[in-house]
Amino acid sequence: MSYPGYPPSGGYPAFPGYPPTGQESVYPPAGQYSYPPVPGGYPPAGGGTYPAAPPTAGYPGAAGYPAPGGYPAPGSYPGAPQAGGMPPYPGAPTGPGFGVPPAGPSFGGYPQPPAQSYAGGGPAQIPGYPGGQASSPMPGPPAAMVQCTQGTIIAAPNFDAGRDAEILRKAMKGFGTDEQAIINVVANRSNDQRQKIKAAFKTMYGKDLIKDLKSELSGNVEELILALFMPSTYYDAWSLRHAMKGAGTQERVLIEILCTRTNQEIREIVNCYKSEFGRDIEQDIRADTSGHFERLLISMCQGNRDENQTVDYQKAQEDAQRLYQAGEGKLGTDESCFNMVLASRSFPQLKATVEAYSRIANRDLLSSIDREFSGNVERGLKTILQCALNRPAFFAERLYYSMKGAGTDDSTLIRIIVTRSEIDLVQIKQMFTQMYQKTLATMIASDTSGDYRRLLLAIVGQ
Repeated sequence: MSYPGYPPSGGYPAFPGYPPTGQESVYPPAGQYSYPPVPGGYPPAGGGTYPAAPPTAGYPGAAGYPAPGGYPAPGSYPGAPQAGGMPPYPGAPTGPGFGVPPAGPSFGGYPQPPAQSYAGGGPAQIPGYPGGQASSPMPGPPAAMVQCTQGTIIAAPNFDAGRDAEILRKAMKGFGTDEQAIINVVANRSNDQRQKIKAAFKTMYGKDLIKDLKSELSGNVEELILALFMPSTYYDAWSLRHAMKGAGTQERVLIEILCTRTNQEIREIVNCYKSEFGRDIEQDIRADTSGHFERLLISMCQGNRDENQTVDYQKAQEDAQRLYQAGEGKLGTDESCFNMVLASRSFPQLKATVEAYSRIANRDLLSSIDREFSGNVERGLKTILQCALNRPAFFAERLYYSMKGAGTDDSTLIRIIVTRSEIDLVQIKQMFTQMYQKTLATMIASDTSGDYRRLLLAIVGQ
């Protein structure tokens, strides 16, 4: 499946001055991405590093984050995932929104996870690694190559929690509500600053800001503002609880959170889940899921993924061979092997494994998972690989499918905009434009309305 106008003829235009003279890639030629029959042909030996945009682009790119033209167009090789290397999510659930948070509207004080930064999967040319073979572990990229991500919301300078609390009080006092005044405050303060505003409001007026906001707002704008005022760890824990509470399970929410967060974030979410809801998240997962999907989520809950940024190319080769023998190379599938590798290896290591797998199998690992798995475990395994290759593209695609077609999956739209707003929403916006030939703001504007639209656009930086 392809989307009209995507990709543009000849691929995406190159950034000025990139690649440096003498380092131009000669494979694959524009519009032709078929795998060559000889091992080592795709990707180039040690290649697959997606160069980030140069400083002139105005913000750093996430490592593993392709510059325009940096990876094959969707659908251009057998079984290829669509849209930036991610599988489509047709018929994404559009169930009820998150609704009202549980008792205890102040949400407690949870530590805010540090900004995420992702290391690349290795330099473009790997000395001593001819034909994709390595006899010993190779060092990963130097520290200078590790690109930080960037959110659209940053802490406001000259911040005064008391002044902001007063603005919000005036906006909700008397007849009617000044929604624009509320938007101006919440969309331009970091999550940590919003927690301080909440505390100042109670100190100054003896009232709970969250209860006051809930009494003045309704619908999607209420859900969005309440999400912005939740500490980020609490919001993730609350989203997981909501996804497993009551009849049915929102598996895509479990995948989106548990398969994309850092070790520290996972551990804080698990602890918060226990302290706030008095429940063990592993027990809830076992009660709501089953089989290989259950085991994958339990593995993710441990928060024990290797986070060493140095890539061991010999291990990548061995893991790729192991995965091939567990799937394409045998009758049936050894699911536990896929779980072990994808749940424990660092993201840069997984990226190198994906490249080694292509050389061994003459097939992309994502398309092999397509053939060997189905349902939620397939989605979970793919999400892990997509985050290793290009995390912003994964979230860009989730945003696209939350708005594509009839109706809008507002809970997914709100959750991703809020949770990525201080991490990598800048990169997600750029990927969205590259993948769908329209801006994220344009699609939000055409799919939402009123104060809800104004607040979303203010968060994404429009």
